[in-house]
Amino acid sequence: MKRFVSLLLTIFLIVFMTGCTAVRINTTDIDNIVDVVLSKENSLYNHVGKGYKYYIPRGVTYIDTVEFNDKLYSDGNYYYLYIDAISYYYQKDIESDVDDSSYYYRDIYINDKVGYINIKEVDNKYLVEFMYNYAYIESLVDFEDINSVILNSSYILSTVKFNNNVIKIMLNDDYFRYKEEKFELFDNNENEENILEYNE
Repeated sequence: MKRFVSLLLTIFLIVFMTGCTAVRINTTDIDNIVDVVLSKENSLYNHVGKGYKYYIPRGVTYIDTVEFNDKLYSDGNYYYLYIDAISYYYQKDIESDVDDSSYYYRDIYINDKVGYINIKEVDNKYLVEFMYNYAYIESLVDFEDINSVILNSSYILSTVKFNNNVIKIMLNDDYFRYKEEKFELFDNNENEENILEYNE
């Protein structure tokens, strides 16, 4: 019995001393989702690209990358993530087009990073455009999926980190000049004909 009490006391002290806190996110309110997730400093990552890295949350699946465009999937919805490494490197201002016909629009200024969310109705679906920290997610979803897409997108965009050294190398003119090309050393240009054919 003494061991059990001692074990419980030890667990309590460990939890108390580490300062673990749980933050409850109200997933029915877009503003609350964005404010809570983006305000946390998060250094997690589980996906690395050319000059950037980010965290893909549980339930979201990575599909493919083409240059700075990543395709992700979750619960029947595709997420198209674009990393604007060039604008990041040159610290260009993020511009957004405020659309009066939008279902939802918000400018974001959190943790010295800027962005916006624009949700528009398109053919009985909703186009979610979420830009934050030089990364951009777009997804066409049903109305009931808007909040889950915003939640997943917030986690992804809040963790995007850039590698200045890699981006600088990529912006160098020589990087694009020396792209890989397929080269076959033993190129067989002969006609492949039936082996049994003979010369007369």
